[in-house]
This record gives sequence, C-alpha cells and structure tokens, in this order.
Amino acid sequence: MLKNIKTIALMSVALMLSACATAPGSDVKRQDLRQNAQSSLQTAKYTDSSLTPVLETAVGYAVYPSIGKGAVGVGGAYGRGILYENGVATGYTDLSQATIGFQLGGQKYTEILVFNSQQALDRFKYGELTFNSQATAVALKSGAGANAKFKDGVAVFTMDEQGLMFEASIGGQKFNYQPF
Repeated sequence: MLKNIKTIALMSVALMLSACATAPGSDVKRQDLRQNAQSSLQTAKYTDSSLTPVLETAVGYAVYPSIGKGAVGVGGAYGRGILYENGVATGYTDLSQATIGFQLGGQKYTEILVFNSQQALDRFKYGELTFNSQATAVALKSGAGANAKFKDGVAVFTMDEQGLMFEASIGGQKFNYQPF
C-alpha cells in the first residue's frame, strides 16, 4: 500500500512539473529570463575563470538561473533557462525533476549544462536527454571548470545554492527546448 502511495505521489509530481510551459508566458518574463541567464553566466565566469574556455569551446550550453527544489519523501524541482549555441542564445529550455526516497528540505540554485558534442546538444534539443538518477554536478568554485567531467557529452555545474536539503533518493531529470 505504501509503495502504491509513493508511486502515485511521484507520478503526480512528474505530471505537475511536465505541465509547465517551456517559454515564459509574457514578453516581460521572457526578457527577464534572458537577462537572468546572462547575469548567471557572468557570475559563473567570475566565480570560476577556468569555466570560460570550457564554454568557449563548447558546442552549446544551457543556463538555468533559478531552479527551485523541494521534498518531503517525494520531491520535485523545476527551472527555466536559455540555450546558447556557439555562444548565441537560441531558445528557451526547462528542467523538471521528480525524486522519491529519504529527502527533506528545499533549495534554490543555478545550473549550467555544457555540451561538448553536437550529438549531445541534439539529444538535448530533441528531448532525448534525461538523467535517470541524480546527475553528478560540480559546484562552481575556482578551478572547477578546468576539471570538467563530461559524461555522454554533457557536464553539469551548479552554483549559488541556498536552503538546506537532506537527500538519499532516486529519480530523474527531463529537459524541454523551444527555439526563439
């Protein structure tokens, strides 16, 4: 019975998160997202100057300036961002995450996905990129970019974590893309 309740709860969170639109609903919110992504990108480069060459040689990168995450047994996260291809903003993206396990708390953070191959970027753009368990993310600090670890053409960086989260869970992240 408890397993069924957890399964239903996880599916509900996943459905709720997938119902969010990729692009913000108004011109003002779209412009705010673009400005926030650009500001987060500048902060990341300032925080870790070794990230700059990684981004300059990347085929593309997605910047999620603010991802909110919360959980009490069942958890979820959602954030909107901007996709850059060869340094040029090309579209909106969103990230949805659902998890289940021992977890409690809430967080807000910035996430940057870096793609070092066209194949990885294409998988992302066509909705074929998912992380089936907690993605291994590197917290941005001085020198982190120089030690970027790509898995299947993708490296994940986080920064500006706020809040507190205790977590031992399984779940997945799903990404959507919408060109400008």
